[in-house]
Amino acid sequence: MMRRKLFGILLIGAILLWGAKLWLRKEQNKNATSQSTNTINIEAEIPQDAAMQNDSSTVTTVAENLDTPWGIAFLPDKSMFVTERPGRVRFIDSNGNLDPTPVGELKKVKEIGEGGLLGITLHPDFPANHYVYLYYTYNSRRNDTMNRVVRMTYENNQLTGEQIIVDEIPGAANHNGGRIKFGPDKYLYITTGDAQEPSQAQNTNKLGGKILRVTDKGDPAPGNPFNNSVFSYGHRNPQGLAWDGNGRLWATEHGQSALDELNLIEAGKNYGWPTIQGDEQKAEMEKPRLHSGPVTWAPAGSAFIDTSLFFGGLRGQTLYEAVIKDDQITTLKEHLKGQFGRIRDVILSDDGILYLTTSNRDGRGTPASSDDKIIKINPLTLPSS
Repeated sequence: MMRRKLFGILLIGAILLWGAKLWLRKEQNKNATSQSTNTINIEAEIPQDAAMQNDSSTVTTVAENLDTPWGIAFLPDKSMFVTERPGRVRFIDSNGNLDPTPVGELKKVKEIGEGGLLGITLHPDFPANHYVYLYYTYNSRRNDTMNRVVRMTYENNQLTGEQIIVDEIPGAANHNGGRIKFGPDKYLYITTGDAQEPSQAQNTNKLGGKILRVTDKGDPAPGNPFNNSVFSYGHRNPQGLAWDGNGRLWATEHGQSALDELNLIEAGKNYGWPTIQGDEQKAEMEKPRLHSGPVTWAPAGSAFIDTSLFFGGLRGQTLYEAVIKDDQITTLKEHLKGQFGRIRDVILSDDGILYLTTSNRDGRGTPASSDDKIIKINPLTLPSS
């Protein structure tokens, strides 16, 4: 009899404890939502069903055993260049065959921390001039860590004739930015990090912590807001650039200890770092269209498909999909969560296929035997919810 009573008391206690935990979790979620209006509760709005957890079956490996691939650029014949952070440019033909010999090796590249050979893009008139643009970290004559954008020419299956386009972008072991893309206006956009000196992000006379906009020769683009190469400022470490169907520029950005951001970029706007972040507000500073709250995405390369912005997550180890209506993000979806490790670049091919680079050999991942990889996925096969 005593055992039954004791069992009953323990059972009631367990039920009450479970109920208290459930109530506390609901209250925490409610508070998080009320305090962070720009953060979407993924767990509540996007069921983590079996289809989403197992959509790796739709993924094809394009190349493997790469050394920290960073950026991809497609050639007109559907072949591609891939940068490897130690300083090599690799070539993959239109049939998916990786050339064992690099088509370019940049001897001045300094691989330090997050630095090295980073972004790559082709000139809009590449079929005629064969120009390829690259962003890399190097040691200056004063032995300072810096970044620069250079232009090379692809001919006879080799990259040759390095010319400096933008030089002396502040660099450091971390926060080097590094994404470069030509926009719809045919000007070159460049993301730069604060190089671990947050205050320079607010100085429009310095190149660190900015999105730059220059001509194909490296001069400030006409119409820039500050009569120099600065297009927007107040950035910590922007990593992705993509234009939506209306020609608007969106950028992904690493926050400080979470609070990662998706920003709608406009000329001359101040995006707040290091003065504000998350839901903090200050006059003449822009809040992000979405931030990660206490969760860390470490967002990287990005690409638009219709009204969805796909971007890679390094710490998040996920392919994220932000659904945008007008200029607001309404839903955030997760794909391939934890299945391929750290995802660095996300780029859309002309035939509508997403290509992703993994970054598991960058010193922060747990590489598999065949890492790093380039994988591709047909977005039509991704779960719709």
